[in-house]
Amino acid sequence: MTPRDAADANDKRDDGPGASRWSDLDRPPLNSVALRRALVREDGLWSSFEVVQRTGSTNSDLVALADAGKVDEGAILVAEEQDAGRGRLDRRWTAPARSGLFFSVLLKPVEVPVERWGWIPLLTGIAVATGLARAAGVDTALKWPNDLLITVDGEERKAGGILAERAGADGVVVGIGVNVTLRADELPVPGAGSLVLAGAVSTDRDPLLRAVLRSLEQWYGKWRDAGGDPVASGLQETYAAGCATLGRSVRAELPGDRSITGEAVAVDGDGRLVLATGEGVQEPVGAGDIVHLRPA
Repeated sequence: MTPRDAADANDKRDDGPGASRWSDLDRPPLNSVALRRALVREDGLWSSFEVVQRTGSTNSDLVALADAGKVDEGAILVAEEQDAGRGRLDRRWTAPARSGLFFSVLLKPVEVPVERWGWIPLLTGIAVATGLARAAGVDTALKWPNDLLITVDGEERKAGGILAERAGADGVVVGIGVNVTLRADELPVPGAGSLVLAGAVSTDRDPLLRAVLRSLEQWYGKWRDAGGDPVASGLQETYAAGCATLGRSVRAELPGDRSITGEAVAVDGDGRLVLATGEGVQEPVGAGDIVHLRPA
């Protein structure tokens, strides 16, 4: 099944008596025709654009299509609603229909050494933060390695996340979820937030999605053209400037039930978070959950 087939199939699904794609007038559907026309160009990165009304996980769907060789680099798959969205460590993530941006893209950075592919989630974070700041007018920050932070009533909240997974022999599927119009009574956890709660000047998802994807195309192109070099592409410097984790006391919860506590002092050339511990050791962390222990 191609993304277009999936879109057609999901368009025909019935959500029950009285259900309508316009059932919540504050949350209109995406204009897939206009978005496809704006994003898919012969000289651009994005090769296809499809919207499905509901799916389990756009990441799972796009990984399966990539593994089967049915999509090219630059494929974009968007869902108006996900009922089995996944974050890191297979955590479940759900939100009301049309309340956010839920999408995945396929990248194939064959010009870049595989050991530098760890920068892809960080690169995506920069692109998402930059695109949303421009289109929504909301100050954003990045929590290493893959969370988008905003401020709601003076409190730091998580408004989005990123999940990168290998796909096929030479690809990476990157999934992005952003809460756009989620209301206070719809927040899944106390630490969550949304663009509307942060005072966004626009919550129209069409221009928000265009801004994020164009920013991602720009940053991915810079990084790929530099052979994945985070310094030459400007990626390392830009990420450090927008990373809310740096300069804070944090606890890194690592695989194997280990943890390290220290000050986050740098993001190294491999995209790892470097912690300065109380023992005077600087220890790089490549994977794990990071808990901010001291307010910014």
